[in-house]
Amino acid sequence: MTAEIKAFLLSIGAADTEDEKMVLPTLKSTAGPSAGSSGSVFIASNGRRVRLNLDKNAPLKIRKIPGTADEIAVFFQAGSDPVVTGKIEPALAHCPEQAYLNLSEKCIFDCKYCSVPILRGHTKTKEETLKIIKDAFSKGNAKAISITSGVEKTPEGELERVLELMPELKKMNVPVGVSIYPVSGGSEKLKKAGVSEVKYNIEAADPEIFKRVCSDLSETAVFDELEEAVRLFGRGKVFSNVIAGLGETDESIERMIEKLADLGVISCVRPIYENALRKNDCFMERPSKERLLKLFEAQKKISQKYDLCPEKSETMCSLCTGCDMVPGRDG
Repeated sequence: MTAEIKAFLLSIGAADTEDEKMVLPTLKSTAGPSAGSSGSVFIASNGRRVRLNLDKNAPLKIRKIPGTADEIAVFFQAGSDPVVTGKIEPALAHCPEQAYLNLSEKCIFDCKYCSVPILRGHTKTKEETLKIIKDAFSKGNAKAISITSGVEKTPEGELERVLELMPELKKMNVPVGVSIYPVSGGSEKLKKAGVSEVKYNIEAADPEIFKRVCSDLSETAVFDELEEAVRLFGRGKVFSNVIAGLGETDESIERMIEKLADLGVISCVRPIYENALRKNDCFMERPSKERLLKLFEAQKKISQKYDLCPEKSETMCSLCTGCDMVPGRDG
């Protein structure tokens, strides 16, 4: 898998398998735009990793390579040469090498690209959460714990939910990453509790699009807490998702990447999943291979300019790399 091939796979974002038994057990996504999907598969090849949603109608087809123990090939069209070969990676909890889980599958906010407010899923108890994490660690090779959450009632409540878990999570002796809606003073509490890295998502790069699709959120609150988090955790230890595919221009994404980098924040440029439950609520278009590569090159240059190293991430998305192009890991 090259960077170009990964960008092509991400531009499609989904695949079908010739045999469901090929897909190793994984938790379905319950967070963000891909929540409610039918599950996913992680493919490792040549030191890179890509995550594809499972979809019977997807143009990508995953097949086992005859005569091998566990090698697979991904085809784009029948009779064509394979796009990539590799192996299907086991997900410990949501993704490989991490216990990564969503605490609350509900959200009081109504971001127009996200199905979580519609699905109104389950909120995990402390006991359920710890069991998932311990089960993930029992499988071996767990490098980190990563926690995200919707907002069941209040952002402050989700912060307290994380803080209640931290004494037990610290016993696992791995870095802990947390991605929740920002709360004033929350970064200081998370740092004191032993969290290693944090993520507060700006989501939409264009301020006008942000107002339309994330009308319940405060861009100012996100930036204020990102700045505070960098002061406490340090440059390169704070992250923010920037979604590609909401109708913004490449230039607006590049400006946002640089604005975040100037603060010391690493961007995770996330291709939008065209969510069937929200298809009439806002513009959504999966970015092309060419667009993803262009944004990747811009992010690499900006990361170097501001001496940020996404490849040194210890938790969350920049460690996994399955859904994004990550400078230093993908090229």
